[in-house]
Amino acid sequence: MTYATDRIHEEIAYIAYHFHWSLETILDLEHRDRRRYTEQIAALVHRGAGER
Repeated sequence: MTYATDRIHEEIAYIAYHFHWSLETILDLEHRDRRRYTEQIAALVHRGAGER
């Protein structure tokens, strides 16, 4: 099974936007770790939006 290129770019943009990491740093992450970071960021963003 292959992972959609568009999805990878979305994950990269999401992590880069929130963590300000370089493309190389994000691409060096294992797929599982990159997905975990995107899920954690989403949870933080969602939680932060609910506190307003």
